Amino acid sequence: MAETHVLFVEDDDVIREATQLALERDGFAVTAMPDGLSGLEAFRANRPDIALLDVMVPGLDGVSLCRRIRDESTVPVIMLSARADSIDVVLGLEAGADDYVTKPFDGAVLVARIRAVLRRFGHAGRPAGEPGGQGEPDEHGVLSFGDLEIDTVGMEARRSGVRVALTPTEMRLLLEFSSAPGTVLSRDKLLERVWDYGWGGDTRVVDVHVQRLRTKIGQDRIDTVRGFGYKLKA
Repeated sequence: MAETHVLFVEDDDVIREATQLALERDGFAVTAMPDGLSGLEAFRANRPDIALLDVMVPGLDGVSLCRRIRDESTVPVIMLSARADSIDVVLGLEAGADDYVTKPFDGAVLVARIRAVLRRFGHAGRPAGEPGGQGEPDEHGVLSFGDLEIDTVGMEARRSGVRVALTPTEMRLLLEFSSAPGTVLSRDKLLERVWDYGWGGDTRVVDVHVQRLRTKIGQDRIDTVRGFGYKLKA
């Protein structure tokens, strides 16, 4: 089996070298770059399986680099930030990142998060109708909600017949909602099912992805139920 190729962009020499060694010990192939511009070049040259981007890197910051990558690819992106309570986290997620890890981080935690992201990218979502059983696809595996169609076989969404460009994380989120339309799903439950968190996580990850999904499938398609979570309009 081919090694998973990680692009790691980090300007701190000690963190970059130590993290690269730790990831390589866990069986990853790593391309490590010290700044955003060299990171972008490495991404285009190597097409990695996943990108780890520090927010504060010179030349082209991590958030801008994430946007550039997202313009060209749906490859999973994890942002690294030293300030969990800062705007950096939200900006990174809004730029298209799938998850983030706060520095300083434990190597085992970082590897676990990488593997969790890769697992959900390898399988965009569970079959429609699980666990809620209310979303029933037609004979072609297509779920319909007004002008929104979700192809559970081809793993794509269409709005008024036009394909909607979703990242794999957004697709998984949409599949989770469509499996139980009209049912409120809590942020913690979405973190568990979509992000594969077996522990409590930052619900900003859910909130930002729901907002990104709304901009693509329609702002009124997903309702916020204050104090409880979100639901897809049946």
